[in-house]
Parts: sequence; C-alpha cells; structure tokens
Amino acid sequence: MRTMAPSMTRSMQRVAETVAGDPAGCAALTVTGLAERTGTSEATVVRTARLLGYPGYRDLRLALAGLAAQQASGAAPAVTADISVDDPLSDVVAKLAQDERQTLTDTAGALDLAQLEASVSALASARRIDVYGIGASSLVAQDLAQKLLRIGLVAHAHADPHLAVTNAVQLRTGDVAVAITHSGRTVDVIEPLQAAFDHGATTVAITGRPDGEVTQYADHVLTTSTARESELRPAAMSSRTSQLLVIDCLFIGVAQRTYESAAPALHASYEALAHRHSPRER
Repeated sequence: MRTMAPSMTRSMQRVAETVAGDPAGCAALTVTGLAERTGTSEATVVRTARLLGYPGYRDLRLALAGLAAQQASGAAPAVTADISVDDPLSDVVAKLAQDERQTLTDTAGALDLAQLEASVSALASARRIDVYGIGASSLVAQDLAQKLLRIGLVAHAHADPHLAVTNAVQLRTGDVAVAITHSGRTVDVIEPLQAAFDHGATTVAITGRPDGEVTQYADHVLTTSTARESELRPAAMSSRTSQLLVIDCLFIGVAQRTYESAAPALHASYEALAHRHSPRER
C-alpha cells in the first residue's frame, strides 16, 4: 500500500491508510462499512482494492483477515507475501525461485500472441525504435535496445524523461516506440509514448496492468504477470522477470524475421568484442 500510495487519489489514499492501520477492524467491514468509515464511496473502495492487485473488495477483505490472524498469532512478520523475516536463507532461495518460475508461467500463459506477432512485425520493419522505462524498468528497456542494436536495428533506450519526450516528438510513421511500466501509470513513460503516438509512430506497451493509462496510447499491449510488490522489494524481481521474458520473445521474433541481416550483424558484434573476453598477453 505504501508503494502504490503516490499513484492514488486522495480518497483512495484514505482507504489505503485506514486499511493499513487497522487490518483486523477493516476485515470485519463490508464495502459499505469501509466507505462510511473512510468518508468515501463504495466505488472508491473497490477501485482501491483493484489498484492494490485484488480482483475486488472481497479478495482484499480476505487478505486483511489473514494478516490480522497472523498478527494475532504472533507469527514472524512477512518480508514479502510469502517470506517471513526469520526464514532461513535456504527457504528464501527456494521461495524466490518458485516465485520466479510461477511468474514466467503466468506471463507466458497470459501473453496475447496476436499482439506479440503484431509488435514483432512492427519492430522488424521499423526505421527507428525508441524504448522508454524508468527505475527498474529502465534496465529492461536498455536490455531490449541493446539486443536490437546487436542485430543491426536502430534502437535507443531513454531513462531520462525529458530526453525521452524530445526524441519521441521526432518519431513518425514507420517508427516504433515501446513503453515499459509495471504499474501502467508511470507518467515519465506515458508522456513520451503519447508523444510518439500523436506523431504517427507505432506504439507498444509492456505492462502488468492492461487497464492502466499507458494502454490509451498503445497500438499493441503486452501484459506481464501482476506480481505484488512489497516495501522491501519495491522493484520486485518477479515484475522485472516477466518484463524480461516479454522482451526476449520480442527479440527472438524480430531476429527470426530479419535473420538474413540479423545473423551477420550479430556475428560482427561478437567478433568486435571477442578480444575483450580473452586473456591479455603480457
């Protein structure tokens, strides 16, 4: 809730703060009761629950009841959804590995292949490609741009929001802009994508929230796993892992489409860097 608070309206923040401060008390309230307690509406309560990653208020209420029971039992506090503060490191490794596997499975299962195919086609024929991402998503953006550069495409990743918008307004029909945002609400990513969209570029959004604002300016939407993040993992590995899977799918698809030019370009880049991976002669 603390992670998502900045992206909430004032009324939604009141709901989140109330729930965080008294999970047991709120778990006993109906949606009407919580709306009355927070001075908001039932619709606001439901929107808050959904923004926090729950299908509806009932699911949030069940989670609050579970948290209240854990607190009452004196169990160790949770570091993440399934890892307690006193878990041995061996359990941490196992749980994180399982989370990563599940994230990849969920992302692959939910990926719209028609949208993926369309995105690959646009990238393969693009005159120029811009990729936008902030924070952890900027690392994913850089990875995609570097992969595409190595197979001979003109691709650049922009983490600076001003530079991103400056470049986006130069895009035209035949260019592609890719926005990466797990929340779907990151303004510094949405603004350049909107600029690219308005100037005629083909736009692609990679996001964990297909109903997020970023999709309003996306010709194609690729959905990642909506893994919940926590205070100690604000840039959760699982959300980044799902993004990396999607860009790998994009890259391989583009490499297949452009194999005759991609293979020589990739070989040339390997050759150019080979001496840096060999022991230096003394």
